[in-house]
Amino acid sequence: MTTNPLEQEQVEEETKIQEPGKVILFNDEIHTFDEVITQLIKATGCSSEKAEALAWEVHTKGRAIVFSGEMSRCVEVSSILEEIQLMTQIEV
Repeated sequence: MTTNPLEQEQVEEETKIQEPGKVILFNDEIHTFDEVITQLIKATGCSSEKAEALAWEVHTKGRAIVFSGEMSRCVEVSSILEEIQLMTQIEV
């Protein structure tokens, strides 16, 4: 049984969208802890304690995975973090 190349491409694209992804937040010297914590809460819905812990991890390690989940949600989280020019990256 052969598959139409167009159908195969569509299946591969749907698979990529459904794959779990990770949002990585990078440290910078511009934003305050309070700004980062507030934006993490807004983007992920996590508690202030979790957001503070993530902000410290970003600060001390230079980067941290701040969200893991469906790719469409990763894009949403990343976009919200970038509203205040935080630097993010999405990985599969």
